[in-house]
Amino acid sequence: MKIMGMISGTSFDGMDIACCEFEQVGDTIEIKQVGFESVAYTSKLHQLIADSMPPREITMERVCVLDAQIGQEFSSAAEKVMKRFDFQPDLIVSHGQTLFHWIDAAHVARGTLQLGEPAWIAENTGVSVLSNIRSRDVAAGGHGAPLVSILDHLLFNASDHAEGALNLGGISNITVAGNELNSIAYDIGPANGLMDAAIFAFTNGEKSFDKDGELAAHGVVDTELLSKFLNEPYYALPAPKSTGKELFHLPYIVANAGEVETWNLPNLIATLLELTVETVSREVERFKLAKLYIAGGGSANPVLMNRLSQRLSNCEVLSMDALGIDPRAKEGLTFALIGFLSMNGHAGQVPSCTGARGERILGSLTPGKNGFSIPKRNLIKPVRVKII
Repeated sequence: MKIMGMISGTSFDGMDIACCEFEQVGDTIEIKQVGFESVAYTSKLHQLIADSMPPREITMERVCVLDAQIGQEFSSAAEKVMKRFDFQPDLIVSHGQTLFHWIDAAHVARGTLQLGEPAWIAENTGVSVLSNIRSRDVAAGGHGAPLVSILDHLLFNASDHAEGALNLGGISNITVAGNELNSIAYDIGPANGLMDAAIFAFTNGEKSFDKDGELAAHGVVDTELLSKFLNEPYYALPAPKSTGKELFHLPYIVANAGEVETWNLPNLIATLLELTVETVSREVERFKLAKLYIAGGGSANPVLMNRLSQRLSNCEVLSMDALGIDPRAKEGLTFALIGFLSMNGHAGQVPSCTGARGERILGSLTPGKNGFSIPKRNLIKPVRVKII
C-alpha cells in the first residue's frame, strides 16, 4: 500500500512529507521509504500562524482562515511531492498544524486542535485523506501524544535492553521500549521551539531558527538563567504527559529572561540549547539508556548533537539513520504508518505511551474522487516493523 504522511510540527516552519510503501508479512510491517521532502509555508501563512499561536487569543474568523489556508498549502505540497517522486498514493495521512493542545489544571488532556481542512487535499489530489489523528486517543483518556511512539515501540519492543528514541522538534519527546518493558513515551520539554521563538522575535521575523547552531556556538550559557528555566514544574510531572506552545512560548522566555530588546541573543540561544540538553539528559540517565536514536529538526543542529554526546558520556548518541530511517522523515513516516494501521483495522497508538484507556484505531476519513478504497485487511496484529 502506498501512503503519503504529512505533518507540520510545533516549529510550524513547513510541511514534512514522507512517501512510503507498506506491506505486512506475517506479524511484521515492511516499510520502504520512497522519498521525503520538506516544503516551507509561504512567508505570509507562516506569519499568520506565528501570530495565532498561544498565548495569543484569536477570533473564529482567524481559525476559519487558517483552517482553509493550511489545508490549501498541504494540498499544494502534496501535489508537488507526488509529481517529484512520481508517487500515486492510495492514501494521504495529514496531521495538519497543531494550534492548541488543551491540558487542564490537573495536567489531563481535554482536547486537541489541528488545522488544515483535509477536503482541500482530497479535492485537489483525488486521494482519500486520513486526518484528525490525535483526537480519538484524547477521547480515550490519552494525551494524543507522542504518537511517534508507535513506530518506536514496533522498532524496539523486542530488544534485549531498553532502547531510547528522541525526537527534537519544537518540543522534545522520548520513547523508551524493550523486551522486558512496558513502552513509555512523553514530552520532555522544549527543543527547538523556544530557540525559534526567541530568534523570530529578536530579528522581527527576519530569521526563524539557528542555522547550524551558529548563534549558540558563539554564545555563553547563563547558568543563573538556566537554573530558572530548569525550575519549571512541568519537568517533575509523571509520565505520560504532553506539552506545547501553550506553555513554552515567547512570553515564557520574557518572564524569565526579560524584555526582548535587553537580550544578548547568542547567550540566550546557548542557554536555551543547554536547557534542551539538560532536560533530555536527565531522562536518558533515569532509564540508564546505552543508546539513544535521535530524529527531528534538532538532529540537524551540530551544536545540539555535540552537546548531547558530551553530556551523555555513558550513552551512545546516534542519528535515526543508523536504523535506516531518514531523521528528517521520521514523523511523516510515522503518520503514514498510522494510516496503514488504521486502514487495516489496527490501533495506531500505544496506551502505555499516551495514557489512553486502551488501544484505538486513529483518524477520520475524507473520500477521494473514487470514494473510500478499503484494502483487504490483514487480521494478524503487527508486532514489529522492518525498514527495507
